[in-house]
Amino acid sequence: MALEPPRRLVRASRETAPSGDDWLAGLPEAAERAVAGRELTVDRVQVPGGRSSLVLLVRRADGSPAVLKLAPTRARPESERAALAHWGGLGAVQLLDGGPEDVAEGALLLERLHPDVSVRSLPEAKALLEAAGTLRRLWVDPPAGEGAHRFETVAERTGRQAEAMAASALKDPDSAPLVDAALAVREELLAEAPDHRLLHGTFRQSKVLGGDRQPWLAVGPDPVVGECAFDLARLVRDRVEDLIAVPSGASVTRRRIKRLAESLEVDQERLRGWTLFRAVESGVRARRVGREQDADLLLEFATWL
Repeated sequence: MALEPPRRLVRASRETAPSGDDWLAGLPEAAERAVAGRELTVDRVQVPGGRSSLVLLVRRADGSPAVLKLAPTRARPESERAALAHWGGLGAVQLLDGGPEDVAEGALLLERLHPDVSVRSLPEAKALLEAAGTLRRLWVDPPAGEGAHRFETVAERTGRQAEAMAASALKDPDSAPLVDAALAVREELLAEAPDHRLLHGTFRQSKVLGGDRQPWLAVGPDPVVGECAFDLARLVRDRVEDLIAVPSGASVTRRRIKRLAESLEVDQERLRGWTLFRAVESGVRARRVGREQDADLLLEFATWL
């Protein structure tokens, strides 16, 4: 099986992989093993695909379509498997693998959706409505009991991010005021977290694909446990390049926060705060790996908050 990882994945891996990481080099062989072990036939590699995993459109031994996803350990595929199993196809893509042992080499076998049809293809108002409705279905109590998978918490994840943000601000004084504001709001938000739900973790319009079983289903979670406003915050800045391009971008963003908060019964100020933190974190991280245009967009967006 000749397999060439998409350029988007190669570029992102070079930006984020730790020194000495050889996951990308071993990916073709790992994919061959995962395909052979499951008796799959590969239709094609999904392009452009994601920034953290390889997605293969495949067929099972009975001819039914499926998706084989391979991700490095740093992308936490075991957490994705556990979340998808817990959701059981309600609002999210269906997991087809049997159990945790099937995550060998970061491989997940999934229901095939329509990879080229996302909520992002809809007009903005309709896209936000459909995305928000999908996200609501994912907000459930995390699994409990002996043997349940332990998901990272919002406090833990943002704690790691906060350390990296502070270190970056020392090297980039221009971003320091925004970083200080983001770190301060994080402390305030964590002091009185109102709920404890299983969250998608990286939800946005492009993560909601068309399906046959349900009209729209979420894919690609990086699950975390915490308050719903944290999950919704990433959706607020969807199509950020369009927001920045218009004079009314700031007021549109404020209206979007209000509309999303009201429709999903989330506190508006907490949503604004997490939107600020996540935008600054993403912007500082983009600058750290040399994506200057993305960094400028995100940090300008953050000034509106």
